[in-house]
Amino acid sequence: MDLLEEYRRANFVFESGDPLGAARMLEPIVEAEPNNTAVRQLLARAYFNSAQLTHAEAQLRALIEHDPSDHYAHHVLGRTLERAGRFSEALPHLRLAAAMKQHTDYQEALRRVETWVGKNGGRAGYAAD
Repeated sequence: MDLLEEYRRANFVFESGDPLGAARMLEPIVEAEPNNTAVRQLLARAYFNSAQLTHAEAQLRALIEHDPSDHYAHHVLGRTLERAGRFSEALPHLRLAAAMKQHTDYQEALRRVETWVGKNGGRAGYAAD
């Protein structure tokens, strides 16, 4: 298997709107290249976009373990936890991402989760995957 070509195909499938198909293509690549952060990041995004939140969380935690200063991984992990209704767990990751990089999406996600936690004490408001 030509891993680079498979990655490019998976990226095309993802960008074409098929995150589930992309995830299926990326899983064996991550297995073969576990330290390839670009592949793992795309797999995490594919899982997130296909609502496979538990799988997305696992990939994002692996990225953060490899590089704790990865602001994007912290942001997407925070968004994943938010989407799963785990607001109090999302908050530290969103705060880190926003502190590491000034980005509108980071600030908006942080404000949204801070508001939710303030109103509800961090309790879940909708079901996880």
